[in-house]
Amino acid sequence: MSFRPSPGSIPDSPGVYRFKDAHSRVIYVGKAKSLRQRLNSYFADFSALHPRTQSMLTTAAAVDWTVVGTEVEALQLEYSWIKEFDPRFNVKYRDDKSYPYLAVTMGEDFPRVQVLRGAKRKGTRYFGPYSHAWAIRETVDLLLRVFPVRTCSAGVFKRAGQIGRPCLLGYIDKCSAPCVGRVSPQEHRDLAEDFCDFMGGNTTRFIKRLEKDMREAAAEQEYERAARLRDDIQALQRALEKQAVVLGEATDADVIALAEDPLEAAVQVFYVRGGRIRGQRGWVVDKVDEVTPGELVEQFLLQMYGEAGAESMPREVLVPTLPPDAEAVVELLSEQRRARVDVRVPQRGDKKSLMETVERNAKESLAQHKIRRAGDLTTRSKALQEITDALDLEQAPLRIECYDVSHLQGENVVASMVVFEDGLARKGEYRRFAVKSKEGDVASIHEVIMRRFRRYLEERSATGELAAEDDAHGPIDPETGRPRKFAYPPNLVVVDGAGPQAAAAQRALDELGIDDVAVVGLAKRLEEVWLPGDDQPVIMPRSSEGLYLLQRVRDEAHRFAITYHRAKRSKSVKESALDSVPGLGPARRQALLKHFGSVKKLREATAEEICEVPGIGPATADVIVSTLKGDGQ
Repeated sequence: MSFRPSPGSIPDSPGVYRFKDAHSRVIYVGKAKSLRQRLNSYFADFSALHPRTQSMLTTAAAVDWTVVGTEVEALQLEYSWIKEFDPRFNVKYRDDKSYPYLAVTMGEDFPRVQVLRGAKRKGTRYFGPYSHAWAIRETVDLLLRVFPVRTCSAGVFKRAGQIGRPCLLGYIDKCSAPCVGRVSPQEHRDLAEDFCDFMGGNTTRFIKRLEKDMREAAAEQEYERAARLRDDIQALQRALEKQAVVLGEATDADVIALAEDPLEAAVQVFYVRGGRIRGQRGWVVDKVDEVTPGELVEQFLLQMYGEAGAESMPREVLVPTLPPDAEAVVELLSEQRRARVDVRVPQRGDKKSLMETVERNAKESLAQHKIRRAGDLTTRSKALQEITDALDLEQAPLRIECYDVSHLQGENVVASMVVFEDGLARKGEYRRFAVKSKEGDVASIHEVIMRRFRRYLEERSATGELAAEDDAHGPIDPETGRPRKFAYPPNLVVVDGAGPQAAAAQRALDELGIDDVAVVGLAKRLEEVWLPGDDQPVIMPRSSEGLYLLQRVRDEAHRFAITYHRAKRSKSVKESALDSVPGLGPARRQALLKHFGSVKKLREATAEEICEVPGIGPATADVIVSTLKGDGQ
């Protein structure tokens, strides 16, 4: 490549590098312990690079770097450059939805409690995030009884001051009414500080103080005041009950879990403060480059905590796997918090159990994201057009069929066929096959494609007509009023696999004389798209909606095949050796198993012992013994 630096010009020291395109836009930022080794790896053997790395290099027109002293400095500079330049080939996390926070505007003269979303503002204390705004309002409504902090807008606050009369909350004692001077600015700020302390997890001292005041009021026979303090204590306790205790009260941690597929990843975080889950938040990310789980964790930690204040940093960050430069990450986070931050993988106990819960949430988040993305009409249209362009098809593949083979060491071989029309699954047209071939996946694909399209030709012959191009359901069965099972051909056949599987499918179509159905293979490992007979795959962009649709189709075929395979394997496991005993029906087989407990113990029994089972005579017992002993040898 013309922009490759001369090997001697690259320093052998830690640093951060950036690739730029022909318009000098930064397209990728990376860090390295040794700039020389890392950059030389990009230019050593282009054909051996990952396809997405190849795409980045072919887009790039220049590379430069900055030398730093330590790995921590490299992390800091990498984060700064990613934030500044927003490179298209770097991993970027985005919220899967806008999460609400409970915010206290400590930067104002009269702090206000409110619900906020979006970017954080300077001088404001944040608690959460929460899953729903109503959860915040319920908590605030309980706490205002004890900490009557202002919640009104600036306009309402100003008008109340002008007319000298507080709003309704002031009259029902859920606001200390600083607008009309019932409390001084400092007294109101003290209330806001106490509110923040309670939300920050320092709950015990407030409840103990109220209990002490309640007992003193009762001793002085101030029963109305004592009753009000009792209600205040109950309000605080109800607020605490809304946040389940999951860990020890001293636990201050963020629990991070990942769920990923080759194209995307979802991240979920549970915020634990004072042993209670204070909030939850999720992100999704397009994996524009091949990254390991550890690299995803590292990038997430940098982006999440890169600008976090010391007060919002936890003492402990629990992750599913450690980042590659774990020590440097710990040092950087500790600098942010101005105290030690531990980053570790929980191995046992309550923290591991909580990590499993967060992981389940991450998987559900990824599934929901896929459903939302797949359901968008504009996105589906774009995906079909991208597939059409990438594969050079004559028309958009409005009907796609995908085939996958599943087996366990060559046994119980099955295959699935799933159908997507206009980018959406048509589960009523899914089909499954018990494969006869025992010669591997390539032969199995050939067999299944032959069987499916032979049926198509038979159906077409039976109706005496071709499926009309504009007929979405193909020839109709006059008896059922529904499309015949295999009468409607796809525009595109996708097989799970690379070049050999795609070639096998094409060979089957050629043998049947079908030349109007396109074939493609989708390899799992690198998400490469293979056309029959091609030596190199078709590289679709990592963020391509077309590749995303092909992946969904392939994953659905895999799921359907696995489900069928498991059912078939389970059935074969349940088949008893007694099934091979001639003349032995279900009732007597059940009676034998109930008497002896297992086939193994029955095989060890004598004919006389078997005769003790009701309904089993000497002749049947002899047959059972001879059959089972022959089966056991």
